[in-house]
Amino acid sequence: MLSPTQRSLAHLRADGYTVEVVEHWNPHARIRQDLFGCIDLLALRGDETLAVQTTTTGVAARVRKIADNPHLPAMRAAGWTIHVHGWRKSSVTKKWTLRTVDVS
Repeated sequence: MLSPTQRSLAHLRADGYTVEVVEHWNPHARIRQDLFGCIDLLALRGDETLAVQTTTTGVAARVRKIADNPHLPAMRAAGWTIHVHGWRKSSVTKKWTLRTVDVS
């Protein structure tokens, strides 16, 4: 089964982005750490920089987390677009769908 991060990587690459995972595993704390505390993926296309937080649950909580992040003004000043990708599997069709929320 693909993780939300893997799904977003594939989605963004299909849309023509050059994209990398910018969260990492901290073995000492035994947690995943996001770039600036809220970014899982960084994607580039032309002169656009897109920062993405990806999840299967709690989209609204992720949006609040980004809105409250002390690094948000610097990311916005740099011209970044910030999205939350919320992945959901339909109980009827069994297909994954993406809900994109623009935080910028």
